[in-house]
Amino acid sequence: MTYVHWEIVPTRWKDNDVYGHVNNVVHYAVMDTVINNWLIGKGGLDIHEGGVIGLCVESHCNYHASVSYPEKLSVGLRVGHLGRSSVRYEIGLHREDRSELIAQGHFVHVFVDRRTRRPVEVTGELRDALTALMAG
Repeated sequence: MTYVHWEIVPTRWKDNDVYGHVNNVVHYAVMDTVINNWLIGKGGLDIHEGGVIGLCVESHCNYHASVSYPEKLSVGLRVGHLGRSSVRYEIGLHREDRSELIAQGHFVHVFVDRRTRRPVEVTGELRDALTALMAG
């Protein structure tokens, strides 16, 4: 899969579980972090005071290989679909040198009014940033 944005994410000591590998819930946290780094840094999303917020309504992950602290992950991000008020992100977690796929997943955000929690149209800087993540 071709990703538009890549980010290096270090694993942490606490990410390993009793079996000596990064626990599955950490994969979701890494995906969520990379998505939100993009939204805040490129899309102008104000997670504390902004009128619009993104709510995760669907997430999925397939696991392909094990990883352990202190390895670093190279995380690829792209937008698979951008709708009026929703977006589907596609994420790949690879070894730092991108030699092996560790996990692959997706998140769906619906953008809503912070107060009413009703869907709102994705516009302006946010739409531009999400469009920039679309592959092909």
